[in-house]
This record gives sequence, structure tokens and C-alpha cells, in this order.
Amino acid sequence: MACGCLLAGSAHAQWVVTDPTNLAQSIINTTKEIVQTSKTVKNTLDNFKEVEKLYNESKKYYDALKKVNNLVRDAQKVKETILMVGEISDIYVKNYKKMLSDPNFRPEELVAIANGYTKLLGESNNLLKELKQVVNITTLKMTDKERMDVVDRCYKEIRDYRNLVRYYTNKNISVSYLRAKKQQDTDRVLSLYGTDNERYW
Repeated sequence: MACGCLLAGSAHAQWVVTDPTNLAQSIINTTKEIVQTSKTVKNTLDNFKEVEKLYNESKKYYDALKKVNNLVRDAQKVKETILMVGEISDIYVKNYKKMLSDPNFRPEELVAIANGYTKLLGESNNLLKELKQVVNITTLKMTDKERMDVVDRCYKEIRDYRNLVRYYTNKNISVSYLRAKKQQDTDRVLSLYGTDNERYW
């Protein structure tokens, strides 16, 4: 089975070397602590530092995976699916860190935003776990077509979640922008987040 290349073909891409489902779950668990224990912006920021630490550790895995070349088509789609979960983590960590220093968000809003990211990342990670089970040819008796049907579905659904995380992020940034606009302080928001997201406002 072509997908087996991700298990045996390259040391950089083996599930057993670094399990991306565990990486994502660690970020989810730590973010849940933010939701449960954060009462102030400072408290939220302190808790978020652990999320950022986990993200930096997982980023090494995703950066290595990006360098894996010459995979057959089936395995390439599995690789791209894994990388999209990494991209979801990337969108969350980078933008939420900026939101923590944004005066236009109240502490309770920051907790609610973190909760939203937790749910989106959690759904993506559930699909990644399903993908892991299907790719591992020793666990299921499936035809190549049945296996690739699942791979295709996971790929499409995680792509949808990735796009939803982008939309969710930009919607939250737009709230800050609109509040800053009322106070005639949009330059600070633009400098904080950059202008890449401006087209969504």
C-alpha cells in the first residue's frame, strides 16, 4: 500500500518517531487549562506560554515533514493532511498570542476565543487519529480503494477545518479592528496583526 511510505519510507515521516496526534492533543489539553483557569489577561498569557512551548516543539516535526520529497501520490495526500493540522496549530498560536496583547479584547473574550480554537483543533485531531488508523496497514483489513476513500475524506474535512480556523481568526481580528475604528486607533491593530487579513474586514 502506497500510504505505507509514511510509516516506513522516511524517518522524518514515521508516526512512531513523533506522533502528530499527540502533538495536537498536547496543545488542546493545555489550551483547555487556559479556558478553565484563566481569570485575567496576565493569567491567560502565563498559561499560553506553555501552549507556545508545545507548539515550538511540534513545529520541528512539521518542518521536517515538509522536507520529505518523492512520495507517491497516496502518501503525498497523507503528508499534506498531517501538515494542515500543523497549519491549524500555527494559525492558532501565532494569532492568539497577538490577541493576548490586544487591548480591544476583554479577558472573558480571550477565554472564549481559546475555547473556540480548542474545539476546532480537537475536531481536526480526531480526523488525524482516524487517518493514522487507516494508514497503519496492520490494524485494518481494507482494500486499497477503501483506504484511499478514507484518506480522501480526511484530507477534505481537515482542509475545511483549516479554512474554518482561518475564517474564525479573521472574524475575531475584525472585532478588534471595528472597536479600534470607533476609537480611531486602527493603526495599532494593523501594526499588531499586519495587513494580510485586511481584505476580510
